[in-house]
Amino acid sequence: MSDEQKIGALAPLVGYHLRRASAVFAVDFAAVMEGTGLRQVPFAVLSVVAANPGINQGSVGRILGIKRANMVSLINELIDRGLVDRTVDPNDRRAFSLTLTPGGDAALADALARIGVHERELLADFDDAEKAMLLDLLSRIERRNPAETDGGDD
Repeated sequence: MSDEQKIGALAPLVGYHLRRASAVFAVDFAAVMEGTGLRQVPFAVLSVVAANPGINQGSVGRILGIKRANMVSLINELIDRGLVDRTVDPNDRRAFSLTLTPGGDAALADALARIGVHERELLADFDDAEKAMLLDLLSRIERRNPAETDGGDD
């Protein structure tokens, strides 16, 4: 039986295949991050804060498409774990600036090493040009609809 016969009308649907591929990555991400206490969304927050020291949580949420209401609990979780510092923004006393702590730097470095192995294994059949093309194609889809996520356990 061909794949088309097995899944019928789903075979040509890009969204179906994206969801399945995303699920493979999510399961593998959870396995390689086991024991770290770091899930996909908090990892993404750490990554954005590391790339933009002093960024406010509203900007982090906009970049990642996380609803404002969910950002507070995500940031509090990272602060409680000693991974992020939150200070009053000197330019806007109503806003908070975020930076990684030394523990946050270490957690991010460990996560990136683990994820590097994870991605190399999952994309072993892709050459560098195919990986670059995949990233380009996915980013073009992402730019079409920057809908907010729920910021949950993804």
